[in-house]
Amino acid sequence: MTLFLIKRLLQSALTVLGVITAAFFLVRLAGDPAVLQLSAEATADDIARVRQSLGLDRPLIVQYLDFIWNVLHGDFGVSLRQNVSAMDLVLERVPATLELALTSFVVGISLAFVFGITMRMTPSRLLRQVIMWVALGRQAIPIFSFGLLMILVFSVWLKWLPSLGRGTLAHLVLPALTLGTYELALYLRLFNASLATEQRQDYVRTAYAKGQGKIQVLLQHMLPNALLPLVTVAGINLGLLLGGTVVTETVFSWPGVGRLIVQSVSQRDFPVIIAGVFLISLMFVVINLIVDVLYGFLDPRVRMV
Repeated sequence: MTLFLIKRLLQSALTVLGVITAAFFLVRLAGDPAVLQLSAEATADDIARVRQSLGLDRPLIVQYLDFIWNVLHGDFGVSLRQNVSAMDLVLERVPATLELALTSFVVGISLAFVFGITMRMTPSRLLRQVIMWVALGRQAIPIFSFGLLMILVFSVWLKWLPSLGRGTLAHLVLPALTLGTYELALYLRLFNASLATEQRQDYVRTAYAKGQGKIQVLLQHMLPNALLPLVTVAGINLGLLLGGTVVTETVFSWPGVGRLIVQSVSQRDFPVIIAGVFLISLMFVVINLIVDVLYGFLDPRVRMV
């Protein structure tokens, strides 16, 4: 276990390093931030002075090495627009992003669990097909399109729920449903396939032979084993949800890290962009590490080497 953890920690560190390295070079393609800090009447000399003050006149490799050195000391620089610590700005938005991502995760898993059990218990083939087709239809619609559709129906037409911002529980409903239902079809197909595999196992036939009912066999014997692959995929998707919040937060004006990154891209605020990308990638690799460890505890047959 110790060797496994050390290996995974090294892999995680290299992953995060690769992500912020890519982000460092890619943000330079967005344009020159010095131009946005000056008026339209600024001369070339004015722009050159601003570039020098920001350290953007140095060779790119020198800028990168200085950046990595500062990151190793926990310094992601100062926001070019707000003149405050870039990481502080990002950390202020983390609670909103975690609230949306975790709620969406619970919504997706809960719906998959309820619909999956229903599909296994119901004798109606039509009902099983309807549930799966609805889930597949949802996954066929991009997140931003589905979000706009939810706003149109529930906010504009029915006026039941607020469409923008964060504050009350009602503000969370639409973005959480938009993000949480996107992977519902994947969860259902995986869950049903896993239950079908367990259905053919000897221990299930033995449980039926002992006179146990279908519901008892399903919940007490089949479900714990069928959840193992779902836990792995769901854990990975929880990390992906953190990235998916970028689109959802923008559609619903949710004040999270994703929306901050989008705003910073348009403003060419490089330090904030990289700090936001770093934090999201860090949370992603940490979640995956937790899932790996959890899987080992749930299934003792898994050898972590």
